[in-house]
Amino acid sequence: MMYLGELISIGVAFSWTATALLSEFGSKRLGNLTLNVLRMALALLFSLVLFGVVTGNLLPAGASAEACGWMLLSGIVGYVIGDFCLFQCYIIIGSRFGQLFMTLAPISAALMAWVTLGQQMTLMSVVAMLVTLVGIGISVLGRGEHHKVSLKLPLNGVLFAIGAAVCQGVGLVLSKIGMDHYEPSTTMPEWLIPFSANFYRCVAGIIGFTLLLYFRDGMGQLRDAMHDRKGLSVAIATTIFGPFVGVGFSLMAVQYTAAGIASTLMAMTPIIIILPSYWLFHEKITWRAVIGAVISVLGVSLFFLI
Repeated sequence: MMYLGELISIGVAFSWTATALLSEFGSKRLGNLTLNVLRMALALLFSLVLFGVVTGNLLPAGASAEACGWMLLSGIVGYVIGDFCLFQCYIIIGSRFGQLFMTLAPISAALMAWVTLGQQMTLMSVVAMLVTLVGIGISVLGRGEHHKVSLKLPLNGVLFAIGAAVCQGVGLVLSKIGMDHYEPSTTMPEWLIPFSANFYRCVAGIIGFTLLLYFRDGMGQLRDAMHDRKGLSVAIATTIFGPFVGVGFSLMAVQYTAAGIASTLMAMTPIIIILPSYWLFHEKITWRAVIGAVISVLGVSLFFLI
């Protein structure tokens, strides 16, 4: 089917919009690390059920030792580091601005693919990056009291958002490398490979987040969260739209199209999220913010012309 990867990527953008809104609420209610431990555990559970129903085996098949290594590394970068930064920025600057900065993910994905996969970087790539940065700048920069230009958001929230975007782009390319090392298996349909890959990413994620939670004395928060019905409901919904369906299909998308194109379409979330964030969190919407988001996504879309 033509443009299958592109269509999947657009669906992922809507899935991640729901994830972002739910994650902002869940992070503030349960805490960043607690929510992420629950998400990883639930994603693993959903994956085991999926494998059991489709293949008859609870564990995925076809992953070579090299593939597992790449996927575990992708989980550390994309989940443990990337999602920690992302959820922290949601708490500080909100999901709408957090997703705006995630338009930097295609830039990091393109750079990582250039370094590791040999995908060419052209002049248009540089133009796309600059346009994306201009769009972000229009949204988050304004005139200050003592300076011509000042940042309208807390600096730590911005740094967390940038870190999340870089890790997502790098993690996506690492996942693509890992899936390229999968071995043919009669029990593993091709469409199930991304979910198998995400299974190993989640293994790395739950180990990493649990260790962080333990060393930050947060196990009590995890026990309390198990009795919070509303919090658990949000965690389940976040898992379905995020690390299970969203990430699974994002990995599927890079099987059918280039990593930069897939990441580009997934980056439409900053535009999609504007109205829902206004309805749910009553965040003020300005023409400057809308124009900045549109320019940023247009900048990312220039990758199509490469």
